Amino acid sequence: MFAEFKDFILKGNVLDLAVAVIIGAAFATITTSLTEDVIMPIVSAIFGTPDFSTMFILLGTPPAELAGSTDYAALKEAGVPMLGWGQFLTVIINFVILAFIIFMIVRYANKVVKKAEEEESGPSEIDLLTEIRDNLKK
Repeated sequence: MFAEFKDFILKGNVLDLAVAVIIGAAFATITTSLTEDVIMPIVSAIFGTPDFSTMFILLGTPPAELAGSTDYAALKEAGVPMLGWGQFLTVIINFVILAFIIFMIVRYANKVVKKAEEEESGPSEIDLLTEIRDNLKK
């Protein structure tokens, strides 16, 4: 069983997937930082709100010690029902940025692969037939 597991793990696809997951997780942290530390402050400055995570709608009554609080994390920890649309907006923006960057990477990779295939393909069938015809005429 150990030998079968070793063979499974050492297959190229599994190793490629493991590397992709690790790089993807690291890339997600970069994208999260880009969203939270660069883009959201600009968006917040435009809309006049310093932090979108404080944008929520209370759906229930908070405990007396948190009455009037705008601390989303404290209210959430206290179990107060609320609609955290500001945090959701931040996550959506993060997703759109990540999806766009992945799209650009895949687009570039497709161009590189297509270019490599064109270089490897050599002469077309018509070119070869033309060359054979010309050689037969000689």
